[in-house]
Amino acid sequence: MKFRTTTLALAVGVALGTAPSYAADSNSGQVKEEAVERIAVVGSRGAPRSVDDSPVPIDLIGAEELEKSGNTDMLELLKGTVPSFNVHTNPISDAASLVKPANLRGLSSDSTLILVNGKRRHRASVIALLGGGINDGAQGPDISVIPSSALKQVEVLRDGAAAQYGSDAIAGVMNFVLKDDAEGGSFTVRHGSYYEGDGDTTEFSGNIGMPLTPDGFANISFQYKNSDATSRSQQRSDAQGLIDGGNTAVSPLTQVWGSPEINDDITIFGNFGLDLGNDREAYMFGNFSERDVRGGFYYRNPHTRGGVYSNGDTDDDGVSNLLIADLDGIGVGGECSPVNITTGNVLTQDDYINNVANNDNCFAFNEILPGGFTPNFGGNIVDTGLTMGTRGQIDDTFSYDVSGSVGRNESSYIIFDTVNGSLGPDTPRDFAPGKHIQLEKFFNIDLVKEIEVGLEAPLVIAGGYEYHSESFEVIAGEEASFIAGPYTDQGFGIGSNGFPGFKPSAAGKFSRQNYAFYVDVEAQFTEDFLMGYAIRYEDYSSFGDTTNFKVTAQYDVTDDFSLRGSVSTGFRAPTVGQANYANVQTNLDGGVLVDSALLPPTNAVAVQLGANELTPEESESMAFGAVWSLDDFHFTLDYYHIEVTDRVSQSAKLDLSAEDKAILKADGVPNVDSIQQVSFFTNDFDTTTEGFDFVANYSTALLSGDTTFSLAYNYNKTTVDDYTPEITGVGKVSRLENDLPNHRGTFTWAQNWDDFSMFTRVNYYGEYQGVHVDWIGTPDEPGTEINADAEVTVDIEVTYHAMEDLKISVGAQNIFDEYPSRLDFKEQTGSDNNRWGGQYYETSPFGFNGGFYYLKATYSF
Repeated sequence: MKFRTTTLALAVGVALGTAPSYAADSNSGQVKEEAVERIAVVGSRGAPRSVDDSPVPIDLIGAEELEKSGNTDMLELLKGTVPSFNVHTNPISDAASLVKPANLRGLSSDSTLILVNGKRRHRASVIALLGGGINDGAQGPDISVIPSSALKQVEVLRDGAAAQYGSDAIAGVMNFVLKDDAEGGSFTVRHGSYYEGDGDTTEFSGNIGMPLTPDGFANISFQYKNSDATSRSQQRSDAQGLIDGGNTAVSPLTQVWGSPEINDDITIFGNFGLDLGNDREAYMFGNFSERDVRGGFYYRNPHTRGGVYSNGDTDDDGVSNLLIADLDGIGVGGECSPVNITTGNVLTQDDYINNVANNDNCFAFNEILPGGFTPNFGGNIVDTGLTMGTRGQIDDTFSYDVSGSVGRNESSYIIFDTVNGSLGPDTPRDFAPGKHIQLEKFFNIDLVKEIEVGLEAPLVIAGGYEYHSESFEVIAGEEASFIAGPYTDQGFGIGSNGFPGFKPSAAGKFSRQNYAFYVDVEAQFTEDFLMGYAIRYEDYSSFGDTTNFKVTAQYDVTDDFSLRGSVSTGFRAPTVGQANYANVQTNLDGGVLVDSALLPPTNAVAVQLGANELTPEESESMAFGAVWSLDDFHFTLDYYHIEVTDRVSQSAKLDLSAEDKAILKADGVPNVDSIQQVSFFTNDFDTTTEGFDFVANYSTALLSGDTTFSLAYNYNKTTVDDYTPEITGVGKVSRLENDLPNHRGTFTWAQNWDDFSMFTRVNYYGEYQGVHVDWIGTPDEPGTEINADAEVTVDIEVTYHAMEDLKISVGAQNIFDEYPSRLDFKEQTGSDNNRWGGQYYETSPFGFNGGFYYLKATYSF
């Protein structure tokens, strides 16, 4: 059963590299059935249109292209197809390693609205506190839980759409359309590995369509996979110095830069529909997803790590001192006085041997962890969602869609192989520091009415109401992860080192509600001229209301050439988590590991340092473009200009005074004595992002087969217009402006024969700013920025149709094993050694793992 337009919007997208574009039949004025199947549920609220009539730019990625991309991660699939979409690998990034943030058009991950079947998707509970500048503090949905096996197509609206969909649609909208077949299915087995011999990935996925009574469908998809970790590291220079000094307990590789290990990653998606008769249907879709992630962290040097091994230069003699606990509780000053570290291996010093190793009353962590230690950070992510609704027509001109949704994302954090220094020799090594839970509920009523007013086509008036409730919950960790143990007063750090647990006083549930009304009008003034108007009023319980608008237009200059454009305002509401979350994390400052506290912007210390209660980001967007079809060629060119004011992000790390620490203690923040810095969420800077997208498709017969060529290119530039240097910092400004390449492009060649098919993609990444930790030459020192080289990678997949229902594919991503620019340590520091163990810049737009090959078999039934 096929319904008229009843959901949020209908416009036609263009398939990038999968199939030729389809157009309306010029004689009948109706869209061909094959074209209707490629309609995107984003953009405008009018009837289905051909790609030439779309007033806004949309990329449509079909199931066939998703299958040929050779990757199991949805983020990587999209990155290879949409040039304005970027994802970083994020090694050693705290929670950002668990849920990777992504960027559309250079804006933060929570500036892109995510829909499933046209309905808003809930956020992840993870806040990316180490988000590489662009995503610092971002909290967007977890796209990686959506398996390609469940999808009919992905639609990417590259235009601001907050006036239509509400918060988060500043950069654009992504809609994931689930399969709705009532019969058939497929089962796929895939295994691959990186050329380096690590990162082994095995995946099982499938889809089955079944009838749900004679008038409905039930379509179930699943994916299960495991991925080993990767390592592109070399030994840290300080660790090598310890080895050279005779410390045999130091690991040959103390710190790993690479992709995390992912275990038991399982996702189940269901999509259901039932014909109720009289042009009405009921629908339901949802998912259950769970995975375990474990990634690397910074090495704790047994001579210098404060709060565990060292208390610094306590006697002002220019030499670091070993931190020693008096097990009798007497403390510093007696026989357990600090030991000066005067050699390359304190374990061999007589004062250490006599005063610590051979003294039962004195304890240093060097006794149980003589080579230092490297924590691993990870967690268990559980994501669930359910949407139910009904839609239909009251008469030929009036349709409705009523739905309710609930989504929940839970992150249970784990930190392995670390210590709670204040517990001394009784410390556990693994800790559960707590959980975050994001819960969201939605209720939508969407109405569409067509009215004859004497124009070329009926006037389409759409109106609707949306109610949204969300909460962010912090659940306290196990006691050992936050407790101040018996050796706290002797200078040992409190809580699990690297990620102290959430104390009961910090736990709690924070919530808000908002509701919205919208009106859309779409008018076909003449056969060649279309305009659309949208206005949305939204009211939040936390900060008040906002009203936004959008105007779109499409003009057909000729039958083959048309112009389109849009003007809109938008907003992004700060999340409940951003407004209330507190945390302690480990980061690098001046080459030293320090503990930094993230405070709510309403905290007294944060206010004292310049924080204010968060307000929404506001945006103004303008876009215009052209669409040109010429025989088997199809071209689109679109320019965009996006101004965002009062952007929400995490501030720079600010140094703490003794007075600040006293206030923090009174507020119950853990591990205060070892905290050197604080940060908070703030609306501190404004940006302008502009660029253009060019897309070209050409289909022909070549080499005795069917051939499709596609070219997609994006130029994107972000400029920070206004900021406070003390709050945002010049380093973040440089990262916002320069970390992503200004130029991105893809060229694909899809070739089909009777028994074989081939898919090739060439990826171009322009120059970008090379950043690695806080290395000399990073943007924290203006004028010393490093530009990493542009690179080209090639992906290839060849498929053999062994039988009608069985196909076997072999392929490779980055087949020529290209790596990003290598850190030139000697040029930057005068030393051949790498201080932090990484070999490549973290900001590489295509990762740093090298080539990946795979074998895949798919059985269809």
